[in-house]
Amino acid sequence: MAEHNEVAYTTADGNDYIAHEETYEGFIKLVKYGTGAVVFILAMMAFFLT
Repeated sequence: MAEHNEVAYTTADGNDYIAHEETYEGFIKLVKYGTGAVVFILAMMAFFLT
């Protein structure tokens, strides 16, 4: 059976962890501001369309 003492992403060749973190941070910003935009649009619709 294979030994699993080492974490795979630290020993694998070709991994770019810095780029992964940057992409994840960009995704989190997109979700945060996208959610804020949707909430803002819904609030404006509730205010002006009622």
